[in-house]
Amino acid sequence: MSDLGVGFGYLMKGQRWAFQHGRWLGFGLLPGLITLVVYAAALIGLGYGADDFVGWATPFADDWSSPWLGLLRNTLVVLVFVFGLFLAVITFTAVTLLVGQPFYESLSEEVDRSEGGEVPESGLPLWRELWISARDSARILLRVALYGVLLFALGFIPVIGQTVVPAIGFCVSGYFLAQELTSVALQRRGVVLVDRLALLRGRRLLVLGFGVPLTLSFLVPFVAVFLMPGAVAGATLLVRDLVAPAAPEPSSPYSLNKG
Repeated sequence: MSDLGVGFGYLMKGQRWAFQHGRWLGFGLLPGLITLVVYAAALIGLGYGADDFVGWATPFADDWSSPWLGLLRNTLVVLVFVFGLFLAVITFTAVTLLVGQPFYESLSEEVDRSEGGEVPESGLPLWRELWISARDSARILLRVALYGVLLFALGFIPVIGQTVVPAIGFCVSGYFLAQELTSVALQRRGVVLVDRLALLRGRRLLVLGFGVPLTLSFLVPFVAVFLMPGAVAGATLLVRDLVAPAAPEPSSPYSLNKG
């Protein structure tokens, strides 16, 4: 369980790093602001159109008497909006990272440089990095969509659907959010998607400790924009932990001066 606290610590260290490097924080706000405007418009549109969508999707309930008709459709409207919000939280990071790819890669390099040691560089042209980032994000988002559909269906189960399922949803969101953020530093190190996923699975609690609090904070309007530079910095620090070479085991005293 200590890994949960360590993951949260990397999130805090990343935010502290960003606020101590004001120039990087300032440049990092622009991609998030652009993405936020697009997503806000989409969520407003979903809010206005959810009623019509649910009405179109449930023609069988047109003749139901009150209160069952209103109860069914109002519940579905809430679930549709929650599902849209779930996807928005997950995809926001992927889209923002894609929009701000050159900046966030430079920011990640600067974090590595400030921490000392090797500063990996991908050596790939920008168009190639964008292609890899978009392709890998699409694969991750496909997994997110499958989980989202499953959780959406489970949301209809009484009691569990209103308590356990949302909690699982936040864990799933946090896990995939951390996958997206760590991809910047791992891609620079030449780690392909399959190996990235295996690396993160080996430290699930660490990843959840980093991603879940960030997911919850992203639900607050505008917060995601201001936290993105620090989130990338924190993810880079987390990656340095994940890929750090294991310390060699001490030699047995019986193996010393053998013979």
